[in-house]
Amino acid sequence: MQAVKRAAKRALAIAAAASLAVLTVLVLDTAPAGAVRPPGIPSLSTAQSELNQLTVANESNGDSYDRDLFPHWSSVGGGCTARQYVLKRDGSNVQTGSDCQPDSGSWQSDFDNTWTSTVSNATVDHVVALSEAWASGASQWTTAEREDFANDISSPQLWIATTSANSSKGDKDPAEWMPTNTSVRCDYVKAWTHVKYLYDLSVNAAEKTAIQSHFNTYC
Repeated sequence: MQAVKRAAKRALAIAAAASLAVLTVLVLDTAPAGAVRPPGIPSLSTAQSELNQLTVANESNGDSYDRDLFPHWSSVGGGCTARQYVLKRDGSNVQTGSDCQPDSGSWQSDFDNTWTSTVSNATVDHVVALSEAWASGASQWTTAEREDFANDISSPQLWIATTSANSSKGDKDPAEWMPTNTSVRCDYVKAWTHVKYLYDLSVNAAEKTAIQSHFNTYC
């Protein structure tokens, strides 16, 4: 039943993101090239409603986490892995080879407001880390469900981040870490909340309190 609910939520989110993508293309066609944030970041009112609906529970099963339990960077079509797709989608002037791997381009890491043109320095971060998801409910999912989560290109789950920003964030939640770039903090916590809502993941008490505080401060 929970899997059906998650699928229904994601279907609605994908439809909304597709509509937003059309509008974004129209805007970008008449605006200078710039940073692109992932699709599906909700409005504050939607994110607040979703936060209010999240289950509050202590994290569990953390000791049994293994990254291989989340098959990641799987194919998402067009010969691209999820990582390659995001680098093409959210980069600027990205040139790829026949294998879809970017050979050149520029990418902005919104977390630290840093641009890089070094492909190896443009990592793709799971905003809700895989280990965080595992301890918040994903330990009960099937492997296929965890693969969907790890390669979700339709929600605001995958963000470009420099190696240093990605390493700094690690698997920390918004009570433990926030982007140094204050201008992205509102979208960051809205995205975090939305991903947890879409996948019926729980939040612990400190995490929920921090998200609410960040809503109040940065949104």
